Amino acid sequence: MCGIVGVVSTTPVNQLIYDALLLLQHRGQDAAGIVTKDGRKFFMHKAKGMVRDVFRTRNMRGLPGSVGLGQARYPTAGNASSEEEAQPFYVNAPFGIVMVHNGNLTNAKQLREELASTDHRHTNTESDSEVLLNVLAHELDRATDGAPLKSEDVFKAVRAVHKRLKGSYSVIALIAGYGLLAFRDPFGIRPLCMGKSADGTVMFASESVALEGTLHQLERDIAPGEAVFVHDDGRIEAQQCAESTMLHPCVFEYVYLARPDSVMDGISVYQARLNMGETLAKRVISTVPPSEIDAIIPIPESSRPSAMQLAQLLGIPYREGFVKNRYVGRTFIMPGQSTRKKSVRQKLNAISSEFKGRRVLLVDDSIVRGTTSKEIVQMARDAGATKVYLASAAPPVRYPNVYGIDMPTKTELVAHDRTVEEIRQVIGADALIYQDVDAMKLAVGKINPKVQGFEASCFDGEYITGDISEGDISAINAGRNEKQEDDEDATLA
Repeated sequence: MCGIVGVVSTTPVNQLIYDALLLLQHRGQDAAGIVTKDGRKFFMHKAKGMVRDVFRTRNMRGLPGSVGLGQARYPTAGNASSEEEAQPFYVNAPFGIVMVHNGNLTNAKQLREELASTDHRHTNTESDSEVLLNVLAHELDRATDGAPLKSEDVFKAVRAVHKRLKGSYSVIALIAGYGLLAFRDPFGIRPLCMGKSADGTVMFASESVALEGTLHQLERDIAPGEAVFVHDDGRIEAQQCAESTMLHPCVFEYVYLARPDSVMDGISVYQARLNMGETLAKRVISTVPPSEIDAIIPIPESSRPSAMQLAQLLGIPYREGFVKNRYVGRTFIMPGQSTRKKSVRQKLNAISSEFKGRRVLLVDDSIVRGTTSKEIVQMARDAGATKVYLASAAPPVRYPNVYGIDMPTKTELVAHDRTVEEIRQVIGADALIYQDVDAMKLAVGKINPKVQGFEASCFDGEYITGDISEGDISAINAGRNEKQEDDEDATLA
């Protein structure tokens, strides 16, 4: 996942994009970048680090213009330690295009070979986003055939892009002298929405919170396969560009990735997490009698709504037992297992009075690698808990994810090829309760019946695009292993 934003206005947008990226910082902490357009010229600044560290006053002064893009990067492909792979990416032909991308292409290797041998375009990084940009540039070139760009050319190019790309992608691109283009993959896996402000500024963003937090009114989500083109003069045109579409957003957005105050594809993330707590209650009752639980304690932050709903339904006191250090990065997206394990106790501290002599039920949003869960269970015991039960608002994560979440290797998943009892023993809890897959889908989906289903491959092993083989997963795993080695080398340097 990454956080992306695009803006078309009549006033300078550098501060607006910066503010939007701060609101999307949870989606990526590895690198950040902003590009603005003034006339036909692009101005760009990007670097590794969080938004507040990448952009200083001198950098903001160097970003003039009333149109622009931004991205907060979370690397799922390519080289995480390479500053060259921070976005936006730029190509000078045709017209001059800059682009930001959220998602993961599953056929990036094949496309890179096609670009070199057939399209005669060069890519300089291992990033699948640079591949996507060059595919878009090539198809725009073919659509115009040397003539000035028309709206129909843009939509024709996006139709061709959809036919070539596999995987997940939400894209925002600026075309010099013409306007801003936003489009989404035919399955709607990664999110993208649009809104307007009172002065007519148009904004696209990964989550509605970026719109609302910058005083824009959420108008709608970009439909799967749809392309929206905003001309430099503010005119908006939209067209469906995929032959067949279905709305299957990534369910992990609602479980963990998105902010609770966002609404994505008509589904309130907060309400989705409340609903997951409600269905989780039934699973808890069947495993641990409520009379044997003295307190329900969330593992901050994403699990709070589920934990509160669970406590209310079971009639058990809800307590805050962990204090989070907000200045330590999210462990789930930190490079290297050794770094992740080391950071857990730096990130959380237990309030001993909430644990001492009590039987506690800890609630987490999900359990991925199990490393953090094991440490937290031990923290609760060290704080004096007599029994430590653990409940996950999500089902067991048993399968690789190939659509933009950083957990593609089976060996990293604590639930892969293990029973719940075996996982409980690894984590060290007195009882372990998981959400049911179908119950989770129903709990989230009933908020908006128009959602046709969910991309939930990490839970159910079903890859919604229907084109993922074991060979594809092995290739992605190989790329991830290389990336991990680069990450760990960078960490040790």
